[in-house]
Amino acid sequence: MQKTHSVKQSEIERAWWVVDAEGLVLGRLAAQVAHVLRGKHKATFTPHLDTGDHVVIVNADKVRLTGNKINQKIWYRHSGFPGGLRELKYDKLMAQRPALVVEKAIKGMLPSNRLGRAMAGKLNVYAGAEHPHQAQKPQPLVLKNTLGVGGGE
Repeated sequence: MQKTHSVKQSEIERAWWVVDAEGLVLGRLAAQVAHVLRGKHKATFTPHLDTGDHVVIVNADKVRLTGNKINQKIWYRHSGFPGGLRELKYDKLMAQRPALVVEKAIKGMLPSNRLGRAMAGKLNVYAGAEHPHQAQKPQPLVLKNTLGVGGGE
């Protein structure tokens, strides 16, 4: 009888990936990157360990939002004080802090615990085409940009 092998922390190998977000749909990009950050693309995936890889996203300012989300979607934050709710529409947020938009979308698809925060720590998002991670020799990660049946765009 063969036993199931459970991967140990010392056996985890991490790769570096770079994603060019130019022209990609935000939600589809986030779902596929979260998949890689969690490590679900590996045969050694273990739910209680951080087996994922590092991901560098460039050109976050050129990501797309489908439909009318750019004008209707709102980013909320609260200072913690009474009357401290602030809101910003995504068209202004994309102009001011495009990396935050991509980070928020990806972090929302990761677990909401210390394991998810560790996975989010392996994410690096940059608005432009340059990034300071050349020494890690990241491989290009090609993502599917299909809109599926009835997407229409």
